[in-house]
Amino acid sequence: MQRIAVIGGTGMTGQCVVDYALEKGLKVRLLYRTEPTVPERFKGKVQLVQGDATKLEDVKNLIEGDGVVDGVCVILGTRNKLEATTELSRGTENVIKAMKEAKITKFSVVMSSFLLRPLSEVPAVFHKLNEEHKRMLDLTKTSGLDYIAILPPHIADEPGTSYTVVHDEAPGRLVSKDDLGKFIVDSLDQPEHYGKVCGIAKSAAKSN
Repeated sequence: MQRIAVIGGTGMTGQCVVDYALEKGLKVRLLYRTEPTVPERFKGKVQLVQGDATKLEDVKNLIEGDGVVDGVCVILGTRNKLEATTELSRGTENVIKAMKEAKITKFSVVMSSFLLRPLSEVPAVFHKLNEEHKRMLDLTKTSGLDYIAILPPHIADEPGTSYTVVHDEAPGRLVSKDDLGKFIVDSLDQPEHYGKVCGIAKSAAKSN
């Protein structure tokens, strides 16, 4: 893994992904919508590609431009909006199409640990967003690619410590944004997580 594309890299978790990838010495290509959303520290270090994940041509340009990437990190969010949307699933669908055309197989994609619970346990205010995350997960699972579906619980704005990853269940109620960012990047080179739904949380030993 030498070059990755990041979609959603200007949000809280996305910035952690980019920072960690740069620390690892990876080349990063970042899709962004508007200039003001790009952190100053990324400029000159990250290859910036302006565009919108809901537009297939923009995603193709991100993945294939100036040398095809080795993997893709998808951290699409709604900026805390909870109403019904299809932007996240359309973006995910475009990523999958563009990856297949470019013959890239590895991508990590972030959704929500609510998908690991019965709908009756999900607060009603999150139902519409949960439906959209379910569409994302269904697209991911049927993609035929080496996906890592990452379903974090509450993402805490705090430094990383250590974290636990399990398949098909939620190991806890909180994860550091830094730890989540690390796993989003590192999992691209961890075949044990390919084709898996991954729950992640702060390690219990570090919670006290």
